[in-house]
Amino acid sequence: MNEPNAPLAASRRKAILRALASAGSVRITALTDQLGVTAVTLRRDLKLMEAEGLLLRVHGGAVPPEGGIVADAVERRTTISTVGVLVPSLSYYWPGVVRGIEERASSNGARVLVRGTSYELQDERPVLQRMVEREGADAFIVAPNTDTPHAGDVVEWLHDTGLPFVLAERDATMPVDSTPAESVTTDHALGAAMAAHHLAELGHRRLSLITTQDSPTSRKIISGWRPGCASVNVTATEHVVADHRTPEFGTSAARILDRLKDEGVTGVLIHPDAVALAIVDLALARGLSIPGDLSVIAYDDEIARLGSPALTAVHPPRFELGRTAYDLLLGRLADPDRAAHRVLLSPSLNVRASAAAPGTPS
Repeated sequence: MNEPNAPLAASRRKAILRALASAGSVRITALTDQLGVTAVTLRRDLKLMEAEGLLLRVHGGAVPPEGGIVADAVERRTTISTVGVLVPSLSYYWPGVVRGIEERASSNGARVLVRGTSYELQDERPVLQRMVEREGADAFIVAPNTDTPHAGDVVEWLHDTGLPFVLAERDATMPVDSTPAESVTTDHALGAAMAAHHLAELGHRRLSLITTQDSPTSRKIISGWRPGCASVNVTATEHVVADHRTPEFGTSAARILDRLKDEGVTGVLIHPDAVALAIVDLALARGLSIPGDLSVIAYDDEIARLGSPALTAVHPPRFELGRTAYDLLLGRLADPDRAAHRVLLSPSLNVRASAAAPGTPS
């Protein structure tokens, strides 16, 4: 960012030292307004001043060095008081992630503050801001909507708070310098390949992937589907079905079942669970046998086991993802200057009754 009217480095250093002497600490968010420079510039200033022994950096700002006037009053923070958690849904997929966060937070004496947004929300920054100002959140685990014009602004806002944060099931880089944000994600591409391999091992040679929406998860599943099918030498297609909660679903799903028959498809992977269960019901109503005529694997494994038949499903490690996200926060507090960690967790496959060799009697 060009800062033509910003004070020169020497002037900034003097201003920072005056603020330290006056208040006993400084915050980056306050200095950006006071000095008219970006948080990135201030972090660079503080890092250089710390190297010279002029101050001690802490999350969000700086305090005097050891032996300074107020050094005994402020210590480098190594614990979390309140972790703010922002996820797209509190009713599907994400409750498992939140439980993992809660387990780790409870064992570390921290409070968990949860907010659910939606994939339609345009800007999550006001929600995050309230969590800091009204609830005292001093760390974040966030799954922002990556498809809005504000996506980069949200990540930059998190970065500029100076508070530790981890992205859950999301990848992003900082808008200013393209450094990666700390994150923990599931290898959904691998999950798709695992499903393809399982169906191929059962003897299926023509497979199809059915998804209901363009989401961060579905895009990763799609990215692994064709390579996974190619690696076991099977024919693969993809179809998009209308949302199962809309009136258009029945017509859309029926059309896809017709196309699967025309394509000679005998095995499918369907994301998410609710759509897989709905398509199975429609197939059974048409007189198809599951798994005799069509083997089905669901993706998410939230409610797949409740189907009739119970659905084989790819299971993302939601609980472990939440635990890992919290551990990343603690690691960042312990070593603020470490390289960003981007953890990739592997899903598993829960085999049930909905997938079998072609022609298996139901």
